[in-house]
Amino acid sequence: MPLGERAGDKSDSRYCGIETDFNDDIPQLLSENINGGFDFVVATLMDPAYRPSLKGDNDKSCGVLPFAGSDLVLSPSQWSSHVVGRISLWIDLDSEDELLRRDSEICLKQEIAWASHLSLQACLLPSPKGTSCGNYARVVNQILQSLNNMQLWLRIPLEKSDDDSVNENGDLQREQADSWELWNSFRILCEHHSQLSIALDILPSLPSANSLGRWFGEPVRAAIIHTNSFLTNAKGYPCLSKRHQKLMSGFFNHSIQIVISGNQDKKHPMRNMDVDPNNNKNHVESVQRHPLRPYLDYVGYLYQRMDVLSEQERFELGYRDFLQSPLQPLMDNLEAQTYETFEKDTMKYIQYQRAISKALQDRVPDDNSSTVTTILMVVGAGRGPLVRASLQAAEETGRKLKVYAVEKNPNAVVTLHSLVKLEGWENIVTIISSDMRCWEAPEKADILVSELLGSFGDNELSPECLDGAQRFLKEDGISIPSSYTSYIQPLTASKLYADIKSHKDLVHFETIYVVKLHRVARLAPSQPVFTFMHPEYSTNNSNQRYKKLRFELPSDTGSALVHGFAGYFDATLYKDVHLGMEPLTATPNMFSWFPAFIPLRTPLCVRPGTSLEFHLWRCCGSTKVWYEWCVTSPTASPVHNTNGRSYWVGL
Repeated sequence: MPLGERAGDKSDSRYCGIETDFNDDIPQLLSENINGGFDFVVATLMDPAYRPSLKGDNDKSCGVLPFAGSDLVLSPSQWSSHVVGRISLWIDLDSEDELLRRDSEICLKQEIAWASHLSLQACLLPSPKGTSCGNYARVVNQILQSLNNMQLWLRIPLEKSDDDSVNENGDLQREQADSWELWNSFRILCEHHSQLSIALDILPSLPSANSLGRWFGEPVRAAIIHTNSFLTNAKGYPCLSKRHQKLMSGFFNHSIQIVISGNQDKKHPMRNMDVDPNNNKNHVESVQRHPLRPYLDYVGYLYQRMDVLSEQERFELGYRDFLQSPLQPLMDNLEAQTYETFEKDTMKYIQYQRAISKALQDRVPDDNSSTVTTILMVVGAGRGPLVRASLQAAEETGRKLKVYAVEKNPNAVVTLHSLVKLEGWENIVTIISSDMRCWEAPEKADILVSELLGSFGDNELSPECLDGAQRFLKEDGISIPSSYTSYIQPLTASKLYADIKSHKDLVHFETIYVVKLHRVARLAPSQPVFTFMHPEYSTNNSNQRYKKLRFELPSDTGSALVHGFAGYFDATLYKDVHLGMEPLTATPNMFSWFPAFIPLRTPLCVRPGTSLEFHLWRCCGSTKVWYEWCVTSPTASPVHNTNGRSYWVGL
């Protein structure tokens, strides 16, 4: 049964499994553990005493392998939903012993073939036995090339990235023991295959928070926590340290399943009383409890005390880590559904109304509020939310307003006319069906309002649009927004990389996407890139830009793989009124924009003590604007999207 129910939460992390020893009576094994409250078992499929080389030619078993029962002992749905296969632990494909290597390869392929026959969803591969895993990875890669949809979970211990130790001379030395390096070598040898993922072994001692953070951008499917990692509370029941609890919450939030492993700790005595670790209420059970049930109860308690998903989080669930092409608002006319989604973003329009109110008060003193009419132009009016915000700001401040609503989409213009009639704005609002860059205004504006920003600030051509529109703004006029800055941040994002890689072409690796980032690791603080100011009256103004950024990963992070970069923006609407999604300054409860994702064709490994140097160009042509990007340190990448060959925004 699931650990708990949270509104809108359908993630795999609701289910908790148990790692079991070999048992040739799979139905009994499954029954004991499912009845004990666990959702699935991680079960060894083959008798661990079996070795292919020990099987004699005269063996009377007729070649029948010692698997734990036939495929008929469980229904297909039971095999699929309740069993994860565990590959034999003795397997060592990088052993110096040639016979052991040969036995390991034969047995690994036999067990995977059997698991595939059973339609299991996943198999747990044993950890590499040493730092070298070349032959192990080679054989796994062979298997992956013809595997069905089954996932292979490589077991990786979550070891500390830095350990202080004393050598035989009594000198303090630092040993590097970073299990991430082992994982990275293995997945590179397997060509970043999308069906190869991770099962993390959680140990009693945890590395630094920055080191842990790397794993949330990796394809971690399960976290195996041993009973010896648990502490004992004052009541004698298992619990976890604060750091382990925080890590578990991270696993729950990233759809990572928990698997409990090991034996009951003698510190946690077996009782026939069922104790809820949260409220300590007792009730007598009619059956013997599962020996690891106290650990399961505690994991369930941690899950149930998590915050319920907010309405915004439930809305965004379907968009998490889903690659979307950015809008082309100049080339394409938006659909009604797109307008409707943006119009539901209450916080955005609250901020705009605050900015317009302040601008109106600065523009017209209180003494003149009843006699002076402010000319306000909404350029890119859409279906009218900024028109409404402007009129509400005028009412709030007691200012008189005349509004021009300029919109190029003829379909949205129909809605604007209906809105004006419905609200009785005929004497206040004039609707202009035209591209703002072509329209000739009958009078100059005091305030120019727009919402042309993209996920990366300027990527939906707000600079080009407002450059064309500012000619009908008075010399002392106010532009809302008055400026905006784009930001860049390096990411580990293995899921996004796998999704792009699946297209098997260059175009998708040279496209900038819009993504609700979730299963990513943010490796360093974001840095500002391009800033645009409005109005811009400089005579040699150009919207072309170039920026070189140097990122330093925190020293305790360890090595990390960079799959690409997140793009954000922060905009100053007017004076101290901001709008944006840069992580440190993000406007709360705003969902109109998801971050941009700028991929790298080849992921880049950044090691401790080295810096990451990223270059980004904003290029402008007569009919399009595009971005080019590359990395030059610690190693060089090709320049992506040269001449806008794969991705561009049409003027």
